[in-house]
Amino acid sequence: MAQAFFGGVHPNDMKAATNEKAIEQLQAPAQVVIPMSMHFGAPCTPTVSKGDYVKLGQKIGEFKGLGAPIHASVSGTVAAVEPRPYSMGGKVMSVVIDNDFKDDLSEEVHAPADPDALSVEEMVEMVKQAGIVGMGGATFPTHTKISSGIGKVDTVIINGAECEPYITGDHRAMLERPAEIIGGCCYLAKMFGVSKVVIGVEDNKKNGIEALNKVIEEQKAPVVVESLRCRYPQGGEKQLCQAITGKQVPPGGLPANIGCAVFNINTTIAIYHAIKDGMPVVRKVVTVSGSGVVEPKNLECPIGTPVSLLFDACGGLKDETFKLIAGGPMMGMAQASADFPVAKGTGAVLAFAANENKVSEDPTCIRCGRCVEACPMHLEPLYLYLYVQKNRIEDLEAAHVMDCIECGACSYICPGRLHLTHSFKVGKQKVKEAAAKAKAAAEAAKAAEEAKKEA
Repeated sequence: MAQAFFGGVHPNDMKAATNEKAIEQLQAPAQVVIPMSMHFGAPCTPTVSKGDYVKLGQKIGEFKGLGAPIHASVSGTVAAVEPRPYSMGGKVMSVVIDNDFKDDLSEEVHAPADPDALSVEEMVEMVKQAGIVGMGGATFPTHTKISSGIGKVDTVIINGAECEPYITGDHRAMLERPAEIIGGCCYLAKMFGVSKVVIGVEDNKKNGIEALNKVIEEQKAPVVVESLRCRYPQGGEKQLCQAITGKQVPPGGLPANIGCAVFNINTTIAIYHAIKDGMPVVRKVVTVSGSGVVEPKNLECPIGTPVSLLFDACGGLKDETFKLIAGGPMMGMAQASADFPVAKGTGAVLAFAANENKVSEDPTCIRCGRCVEACPMHLEPLYLYLYVQKNRIEDLEAAHVMDCIECGACSYICPGRLHLTHSFKVGKQKVKEAAAKAKAAAEAAKAAEEAKKEA
């Protein structure tokens, strides 16, 4: 490890409930609800209608601009194309498919004759057509990250840190699917033209590191595994870049600015299957855990599976359960109910029982400065919080609120129980709205000035 990143916290990892449980295949549901928004960018436009018969792996959503296509995760008949609840809140246009349990494979899915003979352009196109996005939760379209980084990136990093408490899907993939991970790494090395790929893994997953190294040795693969110290948010891509290369991503910048590209473990597996088998993203590994779950498990299910069925497969929820979260406890989003589907970025669904409710009725800042020490982005959360409360938008922007990665380290460490991370999400939205308003005003003024000249 070149050097450690600034700040961070050490929450209990809470992984013991599932880190020794193999990934189980969940029986496909009678109906899947596939959201048309599972990526960074505008939602896809459905390409099927009610009553259409669709096959497994068939494209059912097409994107424009920044995005990735969406595919049917089962074969069957389209029951509806309508807005349905999803994990980001509200409703989004979704394709509802009644499963016929035949898993008829679409003609669109076909393996190349010789994957190793493909050109870089062909490989990137296959990644694009497979609808691969950042499956750790960021959901940025992978083909865009690859194509924009070719020629600029000299360090390809695979994020195996999995630093969020409770989540163990990546760890299990290292133990159960190391050959697929290393295969995906080899394809990435070829696409970027680099001599090696670095996999960063926190040192609480020593058996995962050993499993990867065994395959690397057998295949003589151009891959190196870096053991990283356990500290949250080690899996943040900017923090991971600094830990492995010693370089810091500049404020407002991306890993590409320092010659890095970061990919999640399950994204790497998806790249392997897209290029080797022509298979699009239709399944997802989800950790189901928390004190409210009767029997926590790692489950693999078709995308669009209702989360309520995942809880059912784990023995249901305890009576005293008070909170459901999509994602991890640090960065996940609380849900009003389990009536939402598994999406490409769903890494975990957690349920918490009443004895874990640590919310304060009167959150108070005591000016201790612990949030400043914990912030991995060198921000000053106590001032950002004040600016949000007072609606001081210019001060918010000047204090770099847009650099906040919403990791939740400040909220975790705060003895006053302030809702820091949530307020920064609100603050970022206010900054965006103010910028949009200013832009609209400037354009209106320019149009008025031009009209005045013509008159």
